[in-house]
Order: sequence, then structure tokens, then C-alpha cells
Amino acid sequence: MKLSRIALTGGVAASTVLLIAGPAAAHVSVQPVGEAAKGGYATLNFKVPNERDQASTVKLEVNFPTDHPLSSVTPQAVPGWKITIDKSKLDKPLEVHGKKITEAVSKVTWTADDSEIAPGYFQQFPVSVGALPEDADQLVFKAIQTYDNKEVVRWIEEPTAGGEEPDSPAPVLKLTAASDDHHGGAADDAKEADDHKAADTEASAKESSTAASSSSSDTTARTLGIIGIVIGVAGVAFGVLAGRRRSA
Repeated sequence: MKLSRIALTGGVAASTVLLIAGPAAAHVSVQPVGEAAKGGYATLNFKVPNERDQASTVKLEVNFPTDHPLSSVTPQAVPGWKITIDKSKLDKPLEVHGKKITEAVSKVTWTADDSEIAPGYFQQFPVSVGALPEDADQLVFKAIQTYDNKEVVRWIEEPTAGGEEPDSPAPVLKLTAASDDHHGGAADDAKEADDHKAADTEASAKESSTAASSSSSDTTARTLGIIGIVIGVAGVAFGVLAGRRRSA
């Protein structure tokens, strides 16, 4: 194992860290960042542990559900990994924001490029997805993990009705109840940003109004002061002229 080839990044979402869980619990899984609300958008992390002591993971393929296609799938760049996106035609086009979507992402593949997941480590592969279906409680992402010794592990078995975990379980994303805005935390953040922007705009308007009022008051005071000086000078001049006339 060459430690120099282990991918190291600063972000938590795409970092390679030492495994804590035992090998029995290690398998490819998917977790949302925050929540994955029905009808909304979410960022998903596909977590890939390395289960072999003498081999490194060099490839991950994630198949996206065809029964609930996602109109938007955008993977985040991961240092040391090349990303390939496959799309397929939809039997039934999707209606998104008034536009018809005729194809959707069917698979995303990460291939090691001067990187790998070494024994004892895992890697997270982030993907932004949406809109999540409103008529499903979960999404199943079948994954295929490839090692540098050519071994292939297929994480494609779906959960059983009894709730027992199969030997090679597929990553399953649990969906939460739909939020009012169908955008989850992202929409809340956007709304908060809009509220702050509106407050800033209102404050700026008040400051501008106050400044304009203050400027107007200063201008009026200066004008009155000049008029007073002119009147005073005129009065003095008039008094001097009157005194000269009386003397004459």
C-alpha cells in the first residue's frame, strides 16, 4: 500500500478517513446531507468502505432507479477520481418547471485516477439530486464496487419484507415527509437569505431617507443663514447712509 496514493481532501463530504465500524457492517450505503424530503432536492453521500486487506477499491458504479427517475443528478468532483454519467430515454417524459424531460441519469461511475480507497479507509461520493418522488418512501441505488485485484462486489440486493438485511444489500435512501415548499433545507436557507436581503434593503432605504432629510435640513439652514447675513449687511448699509444724510 502506498499512502501517497490515498485521496485526501479537506471537505467532510468527500474525505477519506479511517474506518471505525467492523468489516461485518461495512458495505456501500447512501445518506442524505440533512433530509431527503419527498418532492424536494437533496445532496446524497455514497459511502464506500474498503473491505479487503490486500486490495484497494478503484471503481464505483451507482445505478439510479428507473421506476422513479430523477430529472436532476449532479455529482460533486472528488479529487483523484474520474466521473462518467450515463443517461437513458424515459418511457414516460417528466414534467419539470413546465418543461418535458425525455431522458434521465441511469448510472454514475467513479473511476480512480491517481487515487484509490486503501484497506482500512472509506470514501464518500457526493451527488446532488432531485426532484425526489412524492409517491415513494424510499429509493434503491444498486451499486457495484471493483477492487484493483479485479474482484467485483455487487451491492444489489433489495431489502426483504421482513426487514432483514441481505448479504449484499443495495444502498437505500429513506425519504421523509414532503415539506411545504418541496425544497427542504435549501429552500429554508434561500428564504432566510431573501429575508436578510429584504431587511438590508429596508435598512438602506431608511438610511438613505434619513441622509436625504438631514441633507435637506442642512441646505435649508445654510440658505436661511445666508439670507440673514444679506439682510444684516443691508441693514447696516442703510443705517450708514441714513446717518450721512442727517449729518448733511
